[in-house]
Amino acid sequence: MLTGDELMTGDTVDSNSSYLSQSLKDFGVVPQSKRVVGDDLALLEESILELTSVSDVLVVNGGLGPTVDDLTALALANAAKEGLSRNADAMEHLEAWAKPRDFVLTESNLKQADLPSSCEVIPNPVGSAVGFKTELNHCLVICTPGVPYEFKRMVDEQVIPLIRQKGSLSAVFEITRLRLFGITESGLQDIVNNRFPDWPSQVNLGFRVQMPVIEVKLITQNDSALNELWTQKFQALFADYIIGKGDTSLPQALNLALLEKELVLTTAESCTGGAIAAAVTSEPGSSKVFQGGFVSYSNGIKHSALGVAEETLDNHGAVSQPVVLEMAAGALRHTKADIAVAISGIAGPDGGTEEKPVGLVWMAWGREDGLKARQFFLPVGRKAFQRTATAIAMDLVRREVMGLDTSVDYFSELKRQGSKLKK
Repeated sequence: MLTGDELMTGDTVDSNSSYLSQSLKDFGVVPQSKRVVGDDLALLEESILELTSVSDVLVVNGGLGPTVDDLTALALANAAKEGLSRNADAMEHLEAWAKPRDFVLTESNLKQADLPSSCEVIPNPVGSAVGFKTELNHCLVICTPGVPYEFKRMVDEQVIPLIRQKGSLSAVFEITRLRLFGITESGLQDIVNNRFPDWPSQVNLGFRVQMPVIEVKLITQNDSALNELWTQKFQALFADYIIGKGDTSLPQALNLALLEKELVLTTAESCTGGAIAAAVTSEPGSSKVFQGGFVSYSNGIKHSALGVAEETLDNHGAVSQPVVLEMAAGALRHTKADIAVAISGIAGPDGGTEEKPVGLVWMAWGREDGLKARQFFLPVGRKAFQRTATAIAMDLVRREVMGLDTSVDYFSELKRQGSKLKK
């Protein structure tokens, strides 16, 4: 059950229930009902009573914050015919959360520690609002915060184990999670079908798009050796596309590759507006692999800051192979970095021509004595263009550093769609 007027009005899009359902599916559990309820105390109480009477487990998501419209704790207390009380564990959590932030807890904040008397606290490793659980009508009720990144952590670390325990599931599931970039879901499935016609039914293969990467799960039941065997086969087949296991992101994979080879990166960006540098520096320890970059949006800055020749700009235009090569060379020259990536493109929605349509982008990367360049066509909206171009640029550098093929046919389906759009 999800709570909040913002969900009812569409101001907030629900992603939490999808994440929970996907996570439960890995263990053979499928939710039977989903309900969205606004910030109405009587309706929340009624829904809790109704759902607990027909369910083994009820997950209530949202309504645990400090404001007057956060009503989950009170609604559950009313449904259970018990009062709210200041929970010592919740108070301890709040104080521990506030102290390193020099945050003064107000009476509104303390409301988050007022929980149904019979409940037990469920730790929240990243947020101020604890979760909590109790039994009502022989149903396990689990209350969780609505902030997606808090909810996902709690699902993985707390909620799934509680649900599995409630269900007395005896099966042991072995789950291997791999993260890939540069290939589509259908492309992955087609290759698996062609190369592994003997793929065993005991190894469940699941795909989840988490832009800009794809997560692949290999799931076996009571057979870790089988999981390991087919994970090795899958990894061998898609080695170039796999950026890591678990929650590995592209910036993490790139930074790790740079760190292992003791290389420092510099960036020269135009159409991405600094997004590559921002992604790299979003990771802890990035100062060891990145010291500076350039956002050269105009031709004048490309010339004055990076040394791109005016003749090159006049003869070839900003979105061209010669320009990105000179941008990369200029960034290397100014920063004394070991490796560079440069990018210039037409993000749209305006600015394209028949010769250089919206979606065209040139990238250059490499060391001073071995710069390379490639052209891509990404016929998507402006934000998606910037996000995809940033990801491709990072992956090209990752591949270069690791000695992998950089002529990979990124997102071939996207290219086919692009050619249709151009006709």
